Amino acid sequence: MTLVAEEKILVVPTPLFHDLGYFQGFSREIDRYWPRLVEGDHVEYRARGEMEEDPSFKQLIPYVLFRWTDASGTVHLFEYQRGSGQGERRLHAKRSVGIGGHISSIDAETGHSQHVYREGMRRELEEEVIIDTPYNETVAGLINDDETPVGRVHLGMVHLCDVEEPNVRPREADILEARFSPVADILSRIDEFESWSLIVVRALFG
Repeated sequence: MTLVAEEKILVVPTPLFHDLGYFQGFSREIDRYWPRLVEGDHVEYRARGEMEEDPSFKQLIPYVLFRWTDASGTVHLFEYQRGSGQGERRLHAKRSVGIGGHISSIDAETGHSQHVYREGMRRELEEEVIIDTPYNETVAGLINDDETPVGRVHLGMVHLCDVEEPNVRPREADILEARFSPVADILSRIDEFESWSLIVVRALFG
């Protein structure tokens, strides 16, 4: 068994998500979901190898978008292509606007359960990109996509990072062709992107 399969990741029971209010696509109702899903008593750690094929649980995934507005007011998003070394094999070669990944049991070593999610997000960003500019981060909503095999076992927590300058670059070798692009350009090529990117770009910028 690989180290990835053995890794323990943060999950919540899918019925809990349904009880809070099922949706397909994007939701801006942060206050409805965040306290129970991220900080509630139902979060637990289970083997990633099992969870990738078990839709009775949702893996919580920080999905961080970097947004830059230039002097003319044109909004740009950081985008890239997923290489073969990126964790989710079913998304390889797809383009994406989201940086992030699983919350691991190692993030729980902070000692404060309410901080585990934030610590995991910080670790993922630090591993994947170099952010050489001040930024302001806000929670924008959630993504659920039960129409794809990947989406059925994941729940995306969408964060928007407004950067002062477009100085974000890959740290991981498998983040390919990375750049800031105008939203209008991304929308014109939206079929190249993974489903979560398609959902969030249309919901927030379409």
